[in-house]
Amino acid sequence: MAKVIQEKIVLGIDPGTSVMGYGVLKVEGKKLSLLQFGVIHLKKYAGHELKLKKIFERVTSIIEEFHPDEVALEAPFYGKNIQSMLKLGRAQGVAMSAALARDIPITEYAPKKVKQSVTGNGNASKEQVAAMLQTLLSIKELPKMLDATDALAVAVCHHFQNGQAQSRSASWKNFISENPGRVK
Repeated sequence: MAKVIQEKIVLGIDPGTSVMGYGVLKVEGKKLSLLQFGVIHLKKYAGHELKLKKIFERVTSIIEEFHPDEVALEAPFYGKNIQSMLKLGRAQGVAMSAALARDIPITEYAPKKVKQSVTGNGNASKEQVAAMLQTLLSIKELPKMLDATDALAVAVCHHFQNGQAQSRSASWKNFISENPGRVK
């Protein structure tokens, strides 16, 4: 009997309010293939609300193009600037909403977990992560903006973790099954 190789598409997102990275991987069994990666430039948009709208639109268009089975996001790291954290959290929430609107399961990973998973070192630099991904995925030329490789690293981490982060996956289906009394 032939063994059936499971195929899935994973969208990795590195949230940001100036630049948001994304990476799309195809997973066939243990084999990883790069489908696309890049950045969404947001600096040119004046208000924070317009940036959030653009994040939603672009993430939605990436979802429509690649039909990911799962979305993995880098969780915001805790910094001292509360306003930056709030804006980053909103950007992440909008990206999550685009996936949840299509019932795509979401998993979050801490930045250290992503680096550890890809390089073996939780304190690796962006350049070290990019170099490891270049080898792992046979990327010919790295982008100037490493937000793209950061997002790709989140997708690779998700694959290595088999979709099992410390935080649980979020989807409307899971929410409804876990909170039957809150849905009318």
